[in-house]
Amino acid sequence: MSALTRDRATPYREGIEIEYPVAANTKIYAGSLVCVNAAGYAAPAADTSGYQLAGVALEQVDNSGGSDGGKIVRVRLAGVFEFDAVSISQNMVGAAMYAADDHTFDDAAGPTNDIKVGLLVKYVSATKGWIDIAR
Repeated sequence: MSALTRDRATPYREGIEIEYPVAANTKIYAGSLVCVNAAGYAAPAADTSGYQLAGVALEQVDNSGGSDGGKIVRVRLAGVFEFDAVSISQNMVGAAMYAADDHTFDDAAGPTNDIKVGLLVKYVSATKGWIDIAR
C-alpha cells in the first residue's frame, strides 16, 4: 500500500446505523441488544465468550434454518435505551453494565464473560435502567 497522491471520494455514513450479517439459525427481535459473535455474525446479546456489543436491533430478523450471513439486521450503534436489569441500584449510575441476555443487563458482579453493553445513565428501579450503549 502507498499513501494517496490525489483526492479520494471516501464513502461516508453518519455512524448511527449499520447492517450486520446474521448468524445461522438465529432470530433477532426488534429492540433487542445485539452482539457480534466470534465469527463476526450478529446474534442476540448473551453472556457468551467472544461476543461484543453491536448495538440495538431496529427490526426483527429471522434467520432460523438459514446459514451464516443468510439475512442482514440493521442495528443502531449509539443512543440511550431503557432495558431490564437483573439487580441494580442508584449508586451504580455511571458504572459499566454487562449483558445477561438480549434485553437484560447487570453490573460486572453477575455475568461470567463480562460482555459490556454500556454505562448506566439513569436508574429507574432495581430491575430497570437506561444504558448509553456507545460508552
